[in-house]
Amino acid sequence: MAECHPVGFQWVSEAKARGAKIVHVDPRFTRTSAIADLHVPLRMGTDIAFLGGLIRYVLENDLYFKEYVVAYTNAAALVSEDFADAEDLGGLFSGFDPENNTYDESSWQYEPEEPPHSGSDDPAGAAEQDELEDHPEIRKTDKAQAAGSGGPPIAAKPKRDETLQHPRTVFQILKRHFARYTPEMVAEVCGVEPEVFLQVARWVTENSGRDRTTAWVYSVGWTQHSVGAQYIRTCSILQTLLGNIGRPGGGILALRGHASIQGSTDVPTLYNLLPGYLPMPHAMQHESLDDYCADAAGKAGFWGNKRAYTVSLLKAWWGDAATADNDYAFGYLPRIDGDHSSYRQIKDMIEGKISGYFLVGENPTVGHPNGRMNRFGLANLDWLVVRDLQLIESATFWNESPEIETGELAPETIATEVFFMPAASHAEKEGTFTQTQRLLQWRHKAVEPPGDAKSDLWFYFHLGRILRERLAGSTDPRDRPLLDLTWDYPTHGPDAEPSAEDVLREINGVGPDGRAVSGYLDLKDDGSTSCGCWIYSGVYADEVNQSARRRPGREQGQVASQWGWAWPYNRRVLYNRASADPDGKPWSERKKYVWWDEEAGRWTGVDNPDFEATKRPDYVPPEGAKAQDAIGGADPFIMQGDGKAWLYAPAGVVDGPLPTHYEPAESVVENALYKQQANPTIEHINGPWNRENPSLSPVFPFQVTTYRLTEHHTAGGMSRTLPYLSELQPEFFVEVSPELAALRGLVNGEYATLVSTRTAIEAKVLVTERMRPIRLRTGQVVHQIGMPYHWSYSGISTGDSANDLLGIVLDPNTHIQEDKVSTADIRPGRRPRGPELIEFVEGYRRRAGVESGRVGVNGRDPVAAEAGEGSQQ
Repeated sequence: MAECHPVGFQWVSEAKARGAKIVHVDPRFTRTSAIADLHVPLRMGTDIAFLGGLIRYVLENDLYFKEYVVAYTNAAALVSEDFADAEDLGGLFSGFDPENNTYDESSWQYEPEEPPHSGSDDPAGAAEQDELEDHPEIRKTDKAQAAGSGGPPIAAKPKRDETLQHPRTVFQILKRHFARYTPEMVAEVCGVEPEVFLQVARWVTENSGRDRTTAWVYSVGWTQHSVGAQYIRTCSILQTLLGNIGRPGGGILALRGHASIQGSTDVPTLYNLLPGYLPMPHAMQHESLDDYCADAAGKAGFWGNKRAYTVSLLKAWWGDAATADNDYAFGYLPRIDGDHSSYRQIKDMIEGKISGYFLVGENPTVGHPNGRMNRFGLANLDWLVVRDLQLIESATFWNESPEIETGELAPETIATEVFFMPAASHAEKEGTFTQTQRLLQWRHKAVEPPGDAKSDLWFYFHLGRILRERLAGSTDPRDRPLLDLTWDYPTHGPDAEPSAEDVLREINGVGPDGRAVSGYLDLKDDGSTSCGCWIYSGVYADEVNQSARRRPGREQGQVASQWGWAWPYNRRVLYNRASADPDGKPWSERKKYVWWDEEAGRWTGVDNPDFEATKRPDYVPPEGAKAQDAIGGADPFIMQGDGKAWLYAPAGVVDGPLPTHYEPAESVVENALYKQQANPTIEHINGPWNRENPSLSPVFPFQVTTYRLTEHHTAGGMSRTLPYLSELQPEFFVEVSPELAALRGLVNGEYATLVSTRTAIEAKVLVTERMRPIRLRTGQVVHQIGMPYHWSYSGISTGDSANDLLGIVLDPNTHIQEDKVSTADIRPGRRPRGPELIEFVEGYRRRAGVESGRVGVNGRDPVAAEAGEGSQQ
């Protein structure tokens, strides 16, 4: 955090100065470690084992916040008799299909109340689940995505045992599941000494409960594992057991890679989501708006209003053309029919299924793992549009990539036509950033962009305008979605720049009177309201740009609610109803945050309560209640169908209802906990351009991870081109321990070559004790190598790309790549050049038993080419 987020880290330093304990768990010793009270080096890819050990410590020593857990979680829910845990099946859960490497979740369900009744009843949702089962062509991953952020429908309320003693309660299943995650097992798997682990466990538990809270902060690298979603879930389970969710000073903070990644998922830029985390319609399921909203028809919680959010979105996009008679233009929306994430798209490019592509603020030939595969994909396109600040490698691959030197690509045979459109930087345009804490902050344009550089808003508005002008008068039904768009934003200045504030107001939404709505509670499903992103509704309340507020913190309390605007409804702590007990009283005066004011008849506090303001703590939903009316007054987790935090997921997580330690896809260590080595549902992208290193192979005996430097930014396009940053970090290097340097004959400051089945790269050696060998209790010593990933062939400071070394395997829930742990070999000296590099890597493949096979010009597999596949060259 200190290296990658130095501005945010000032508050960690402030907390330490006030007496907070800082623990840093990381394979590398970094600037964060230097200020921490304790640095805990662990083996890459073993975080679930470490966190699971903490969960066991909490449960075995009765250190969980019992009142919080019983009232606010699903700990008391009973699970079906058919459920079998990974502890009983060698690392697999019940319902596993080995032929397709997927799970049937039916045995994971709750045991329902007899008879099932209102609140969480969801017959429509159950029908949708049945419909999914009727379509075996729909992958289980799509089944999970179809639920959106509201989670999967639960057909009935579960039986509960408030004593938590029934053997099939979630609580008892949790205890059994994590029972083997002992301090000794943590030492065997993670390489963390038991006494160090126990010190962390004591500090975390002593600082949690009624009067104290502990926060966990993770970098987005935590998601970049084949069990990345389960990493976050494990931490969520721990924090929920300790009562650290929804309370000040608690929670789980995600450190985003840069300023508006949160915004790009909110609005969004993800293929499987619509704005506000509404799921993208699926071609096999959602022929109509009714089909799309069926899962929410009887759902409890605020996702029960899915139809209002969706109709308001459709009205924002298509205005008067969206009417009840045409299903509010729902048919205009595109559909997905599978995984269309970035890496599948690259595969589809190689196989000739995609002919054109837009790259906006992304440099996949450097920033994605397996850059070689990405370059092959781009070389198979007909056209490519690149919008960026610099002429990045993803725009120049056709004549400068490493594959030109090896002969695998040739400029004269690459038909991709590249259009480079220079973009304005954040200082050269106006609009909002959405930070990791969900805070929208308005930025004003400081300077004009240089030359032909234009803002993203200008580019897309005028692109849409030109397309609409060219299609004017068309009678082709395919053109109606574009022609019917509400595309009338006011413009200003000599370049006809659209008004960013007008766009923000459209995102906020307006009511039937034409005025900005105050929040998503105002949205209707009858077409009378419009809203571009329901969770952002309120950012323009009272016709005021709330994100532009700048009241200094010294004039406010610690929450500083008048600095910017946080979604939803300017709440700074999500689910903050949990900061009070079931009766609405603060758990303690020290942690007083929101509470029920009986005299006023409403919730109050230092933050905007994340709860219906006048819903009493003793409110019990009536029979047949829906949406928020079905959430009880003592149920803080209002987006969940049952109002509870889930310690166990009965549906919706495709690799298991509980986090389970699996080894990375490429590991040098055998799984000590289960027979199952790696995540059984991991997504592989098969092809000769994405070979995988075999685990436990002596040919690739070392673990490798990537990381960021303070002086450079992501793929380097914003930093390798600047002389002062290039001077501060002038060349690509790898960090190795003194022990590994001695083992492999590596010399500080000299070159070393790193090799995988993908390619070989070279870097200067930095011998440092910051990389510590991990000694496991089995006696095995695991050597780990660290690589910054900012370099490539262009810019002032150049070097090989760390990501070229890595392969692509994906978390099955999120389709995010595992690039924070892989395997490689390292040897002294520089790598071969030209065609000799291919032969060098091929030799490693043969020794490792990896199938050989050349990739043809333009990235096509020769076998596929002979079969007539691939795009026209």
